[in-house]
Amino acid sequence: MNTMNNSFVRSRYGRWKEELEPHLKEFRYTLHLLKRSPLSIAGILIAALIVFLAIAAPWIAPYGPEERNWHATKLPPSPEHPFGTDAMGGDVFSRVLWGARVDVGLAFMVVAMDLLAGVIIGGISGYMGGKWDEILMRVTDIFLAFPGLILSMAVCIALGKSLTNIMIGLMVVWWPSYARLIRGQILAEREKLYVTAARAAGSSNWRIIFRHIVPNSIYPLLVSATLDIGNVILSAAGLSFIGFGAEAGVAEWGLMISDGRAYGFLQGSWWMVVFPGLAILITALAFNLVGDGLRDVLDPRLRR
Repeated sequence: MNTMNNSFVRSRYGRWKEELEPHLKEFRYTLHLLKRSPLSIAGILIAALIVFLAIAAPWIAPYGPEERNWHATKLPPSPEHPFGTDAMGGDVFSRVLWGARVDVGLAFMVVAMDLLAGVIIGGISGYMGGKWDEILMRVTDIFLAFPGLILSMAVCIALGKSLTNIMIGLMVVWWPSYARLIRGQILAEREKLYVTAARAAGSSNWRIIFRHIVPNSIYPLLVSATLDIGNVILSAAGLSFIGFGAEAGVAEWGLMISDGRAYGFLQGSWWMVVFPGLAILITALAFNLVGDGLRDVLDPRLRR
């Protein structure tokens, strides 16, 4: 009995190893392509560090996001306050860390929701064609006709100043690009042999779209989504800077720059503007490097 069991285990292990080997080979080749781009590796490490700091802000930040010390206003960087303090006595280092939690979390939420909406709308439009394609793409064209920043500002004005409303405003702007992208991918995939085989097997349209076609079209979406995380952070910070975003007192990078510009270089308190600005710059640059690295790795011409 033990001999039979051992033989069965070895047989199962052999089949499992045989099935897994192509995936391991592909993963090793992907790592090899990434190693050829030191900037992409740097972007991945910096982006991972920023995400970690955003998650761990409650435990790392020495002060709360709204904690104030009115006896320590506009202090320059020091061991007690590495990034100095702002005009209301808030610790800039702590507020930058809490701002990472706000801005990065907002960017991930916007991109995730827009990616979902784009996949659903673009998937139905590209696969179904006909009147569905016409209706959904004309609605998409209406949203694309408006300048993105103006449309986001209009939504924020209509709904009021808050992080939730700025998120809604940015979602309204970004989903049409994903819908267009996934529609183009599906138009290229829907006539391929595996889709014809799925139809012949009796699979429903929904199963063909989301079980077969979308997974084979997802790579361009991942690249676009990674690049858009940095763009969403820049847009959210810009809206907050001009007064259409976060409410007063919230630890958000764009709002911190807006609050500190009156005391910045003109009054010698440069740290109020420089450190939140550097946080925006480094975060956007890191995710752009990650997106460029993914594009190079997932480009079929580089994987030959």
